[in-house]
Amino acid sequence: MLTKPGAPRASIRPLKVSAQIASLKWSRPEYSRILQTNMGKEVDYQKTPAEDFARATINYVDEDENPLIVEVTTSWSYVGAGLRLSLEVLGPEYSLTMNSLDSGLKLFLSRNVKGSAGEDLVEKQNAEQGLMPVLGNEAAEYGYESQNRYFVQCFLDGRQPSENFHAGLEVTELLMTAYMSAEQERTIPFKPEGLDTFVPLVAQGKWNAR
Repeated sequence: MLTKPGAPRASIRPLKVSAQIASLKWSRPEYSRILQTNMGKEVDYQKTPAEDFARATINYVDEDENPLIVEVTTSWSYVGAGLRLSLEVLGPEYSLTMNSLDSGLKLFLSRNVKGSAGEDLVEKQNAEQGLMPVLGNEAAEYGYESQNRYFVQCFLDGRQPSENFHAGLEVTELLMTAYMSAEQERTIPFKPEGLDTFVPLVAQGKWNAR
C-alpha cells in the first residue's frame, strides 16, 4: 500500500527497524495456569514465555528517496467484542482507515440472557451479553475469499502473483530484524549481519519476559 499504483515491492526499500516485545498477560501466574489447562501441561508460560504484545516501526524510502514509515502492533492480550483488525494509511493528500469490528450489523443481548462465552457471532468474541458486532461473512471481511480467488486465478492463467516467494522472504527478514531489535533494545539498520542464522530467544525458549 506504500508503492505507487502498479509499482513493484522493490520500488520501496527498508532502511531500519525498531521493535519491542512483552508478555503483558499470559505469563502472569493466574493466566498461565488457564493457558496450561486449556492447551496442555507442556505449555508452561512460567518457564518458557512468549510475547503476547509486539510493536515495530520500519523506515522505508521510495524511488524518489521520500521517507515512508510503517507502524505495526499486535496483541494477544486484547479483550473486546471479537477479532479486531485495524488499518490506517496516511499520505500527503489522502487517508484511509479500516476496522474489522466496524460492522453494519450489531446485536444487543441483555444480562438476563445466559450463556457461555463463545465465538458464535464473531471470531475471538469474549462475551455473550451486551452490544456486539456481527460479521455476516467473516471469510470475506478478513479478505480470505478475495485472496484465494486471486491466487487461484493466477494459477489458472499461468502468471506469477504479485506476492511471491521473494515477498515472503523479505517479510521474514523484517520480522527477524524486529526480534533482533527487541532483544538488543535498539534500532537495527536493515539488513543486519548474521540475520540468516539468527534465532530469536523466544524461539529458543530462553527469553525472559521480566
